[in-house]
Amino acid sequence: MLVALLATLAPSLIVLLTLSALLSASETSMTAASRGRLHQLEREGDRAARRINRLLNNQETMIGAILLGNNVINIGASALTTSVLSAVFPGAWGALIATAVMTVLVVVFSEILPKTLAIARADDVARTLSIPTYWTVRLFGPLADGAQWIVRQTLRPFGIRLDAGTDVLAAHEEIRGAVEYHHSEGLVETRDRYMLGGVLDLSEMDVSEVMIHRRSMATIDGGLPPREMLRAALDSNHTRVPVYRGEPDDIVGVLHLKDLLNALVESDGDIEKIDIPDILREPWFIPETTSLKDQLAAFLKRQNHFALVVDEYGALQGLVTLEDILEEIVGEIEDEHDVTAVGVKAMPDGSVTVEGSVTIRDLNRAMNWDLPDDEAVTVAGLLIHEAQAIPEVGQTYTFHRHRFSVVARKGARLTSLRVEPLPPEDDEDA
Repeated sequence: MLVALLATLAPSLIVLLTLSALLSASETSMTAASRGRLHQLEREGDRAARRINRLLNNQETMIGAILLGNNVINIGASALTTSVLSAVFPGAWGALIATAVMTVLVVVFSEILPKTLAIARADDVARTLSIPTYWTVRLFGPLADGAQWIVRQTLRPFGIRLDAGTDVLAAHEEIRGAVEYHHSEGLVETRDRYMLGGVLDLSEMDVSEVMIHRRSMATIDGGLPPREMLRAALDSNHTRVPVYRGEPDDIVGVLHLKDLLNALVESDGDIEKIDIPDILREPWFIPETTSLKDQLAAFLKRQNHFALVVDEYGALQGLVTLEDILEEIVGEIEDEHDVTAVGVKAMPDGSVTVEGSVTIRDLNRAMNWDLPDDEAVTVAGLLIHEAQAIPEVGQTYTFHRHRFSVVARKGARLTSLRVEPLPPEDDEDA
């Protein structure tokens, strides 16, 4: 009798476990498949990839439908096995044996095995199972949406509100996490990691973090004779130089060296005949809170690569160029007129002598460190923020797994610092 019942049960059980395994594999492969590769395949006309992308557009419903179908099949298989074995084994033994048998079969053959295969070949498995997954969502999707509605209504009295259209993981953070993971695995070089990270950071940074501070700006006094202005423009090593009247912060225009040379040609080489105010370009003022992403788009739209940064009161804070923004992506850009003095000098003992005006991002890139730049832009600013005071020369502070020493100070400005990473044992104590 037992053999006959098992012979009757086996085909149905194999079919149900196979369906459960397919659903488990589809769930894992759909969520683990490469979205970038699937979109590329869709553009090339792959129907399976297009079907998967449509399913992933409503990922919550897809996963809910698959889980619902999977649970229906597993519960049905367990109920069927229990009913058959209960007819053979008296009392509770039939249910206990059925529970043990189904637990092993479901966990091994319907969960671990198919999900392991799906993770190993996510794209291929997802494309293969796209049609059965599509029909599963069509069948169980409405029930899954109903279940999600019940969950939201149940959690609402507890102050928990779930938005069905909100991604659990933002796209930018997902990309950033993938870059960091592949970098740790040695598949992405450090330079490429910084470039990709720089692109993602553009929307999170504003121009005040990359601008040239007004103290470091090269400007020209508009009251100088044309010959002296030409000499000052040539000495600045820049093609565009702000021109002020009276106070250095009162910018009245921007002198473009090409405009000056054109005016020189038109005056037959007589510099004194050049009307400097007539060739000045109107300055472009932007707020210091403008994001780098928006400013990059503005530079490209206006075809102007030079802007002056002001605060909320209209006071000049500095200037930003297209090159400054691009350097946040590709690193320092130098030409034959640039002065190679980044302000970071590595010492033989492992420490670094750094100018206070060097940005934290530049120091991190140069030394492959991870100092935070949320509260300060420059290295000096970071030390002042952590110390909650302006340190004196010779004072030393330890934070963020590094030791900071003040080497030189000019007035209220920290002009030179010595930074060294802590050894592992000192790091734990700190």
